[in-house]
Amino acid sequence: MKFLLYGINFAPELTGIGKYSGEMVEFLSSKGHEVTVVTAPPYYPEWEIKAPYKKWLYQKENLHGATVIRCPMYVPSHPRTLTRLVHLVDFALSSFFGLFSQVRKKPDVIMVVEPTFFCVPATLLFAKMTGAKTWLHIQDFEIDAMFGLGMAGGAGFLKRIAYAVESWLLKRFDVVSSISHSMLKRAETKGVDAARLRFLPNWADMEMIKPMPGNQYYRNLWQLRDDDIVLLYSGNIGKKQGLEMIIEAARHFAQNDRVKFVIVGDGAHKAELQQQAEGLFNIQFHPLQPYENLSRLMAVADIHLVVQKAGAADLVLPSKLTTILAAGGYSIITADNGTALGDFCEANPGIAWRVAPEDTEAFISMIQQTVDGQGSRAEVNALARAYAEKNIERKAVLGRLECDLLAFTGEQ
Repeated sequence: MKFLLYGINFAPELTGIGKYSGEMVEFLSSKGHEVTVVTAPPYYPEWEIKAPYKKWLYQKENLHGATVIRCPMYVPSHPRTLTRLVHLVDFALSSFFGLFSQVRKKPDVIMVVEPTFFCVPATLLFAKMTGAKTWLHIQDFEIDAMFGLGMAGGAGFLKRIAYAVESWLLKRFDVVSSISHSMLKRAETKGVDAARLRFLPNWADMEMIKPMPGNQYYRNLWQLRDDDIVLLYSGNIGKKQGLEMIIEAARHFAQNDRVKFVIVGDGAHKAELQQQAEGLFNIQFHPLQPYENLSRLMAVADIHLVVQKAGAADLVLPSKLTTILAAGGYSIITADNGTALGDFCEANPGIAWRVAPEDTEAFISMIQQTVDGQGSRAEVNALARAYAEKNIERKAVLGRLECDLLAFTGEQ
């Protein structure tokens, strides 16, 4: 099978969509498929392109057994609504030429990953010219997120036009997949035939990420006591996370010297968040940690925090959750009932505690309840680990994807 992956994020990015796209390509290449990737230079979550990659040049490399075409792109150092929009449009334009340089290869399948939805028209045109089957994989509902978080203001006419165009384009894909069942239901409400929908969850490497109860590596490194109760947020530090609640919680527990908050990651709002936390001695900020230390990082936490703003919780199922589950962690999750995260909490009691997004009082109250119930260290959450083994084990998920792709192309 000749497979072309088209998307803005790819390996060697360590978090988010780039990590999953890289692992998908590595798996398919290892099975003997001919894989090509059209993508951007790695920039996320630091919002910075580092050597040897170039901002303004096309580059070709071999990575994970695939031919990777890197397309130039503007990356704002401090992304805001307008600069982020320019960033996405710029990649869609530059990658158009990178994509169409692959016309002669005539792939059997082209999969485009959303975001960015701006790449969808080029994908459909490319497929028309080459006869490739089309597959849209939705990691984020980009347009929903834009309006749900108020980035585009209250422009009703603009919203109607955007949704109409989105629906028209969605219905032209042979397959549409997403990472949660509630997101698939949303795709169906946008006009996608249910027969064309596929469930493709984000996965976890269960051999790499495993429970490590009592591991002291990061407690020693960050000078945390063994009897400290550590609440960990690890991931992107951006607008949709609403991490200001963690700062407020740290302020509330400032007089309890056993309760410590740790935020690990990078992103556009990190500096602002650090400024808000000035003077608080019970909160630490650290950069992204090496992937090989992920199990050790998960082990530092008694409680994991999965935090999102209202309006985002039905649009994305955070990739950090798969890691927490694989590590057997306990979580406090902010989500409304009826959302992807809310449904997950309701369907899997004992894995996580749910509070409403942006309800700081309820968030602090839930932390207090969990703190009161903790001893010196949290035990492994066997329910979380069992869920991960059954539902999101990497080889199983990617094996099902390969079977779907082969059946899709008639090679099986």
